Amino acid sequence: MGLAWGTAMNLQSDPLQNRLLAALPDTDWRRWRARLEFIEMPLGHTLAEAGAAQPYVWFPTTAVVSLLYLTESGHSAEIAVVGTEGMVGLAPVMGGDSTPQRAAVLVAGQGYRSTAEFVRDEFERSVPIRHLLLRFAQAKLVQIGQTAVCNRFHSIDQQLCRWLLLCMDRLPGDTLAMTQELIAHNLGVRREGVTEAAIRLQNAGLIRYARGRISVLGRKGLERSACECYGVVKDEYDRLLHSECEAPRHLFRERAGPATHRPAAMADAA
Repeated sequence: MGLAWGTAMNLQSDPLQNRLLAALPDTDWRRWRARLEFIEMPLGHTLAEAGAAQPYVWFPTTAVVSLLYLTESGHSAEIAVVGTEGMVGLAPVMGGDSTPQRAAVLVAGQGYRSTAEFVRDEFERSVPIRHLLLRFAQAKLVQIGQTAVCNRFHSIDQQLCRWLLLCMDRLPGDTLAMTQELIAHNLGVRREGVTEAAIRLQNAGLIRYARGRISVLGRKGLERSACECYGVVKDEYDRLLHSECEAPRHLFRERAGPATHRPAAMADAA
């Protein structure tokens, strides 16, 4: 798929870079710390296949995961992205064994995983954890619904702006390594349409696209060029999760204590 991101893959990320993990109460974090396993999340790796049992839950720290719906004819379209703000694998935690969505790594990076059984038990035993995960689930549902509206009613230029902003919100920095072919695949549109939209955004001075790398030059302008869908999704995440997930930075040092640090074999992660 011709995509890579400049994460230093040999440096292990902190689990508290994930905002959901950082928001766990201290009493719960002590249990979770020992049950988290560090993993590399290489580009294109399928974490969970549609319709298959999901034994794990994933918490990206420097990666972004795409949730895709696959049609019977073999086409697919992205319905949501998950990064440092959340988790992948809500279905088994909330009582479903599987989901009709495929979860695949969109931007390579790192993360942590735990067993779905452990997270489900924590969801049932801890009221703060239950509230936190339900708020995330509600925010994600808003993103899925708004994506459907955007794909139906808004131009490719607006869809591209929304998509770029959502990805940037879930990554450090302002540069994304991404092929136009992959963007078109995820948006469910023709590659030529993405190419033309990218040229218009570049001519407007909002992005720079060269050799498969997109740099955002004018974020405010990109936000103005996006449809209302981006603002709706961002506002909902901020409303539901901002106060919960903005742990003080000093807690990163005080609470750090290693999770399980061996890299997981990604062949075992799905």
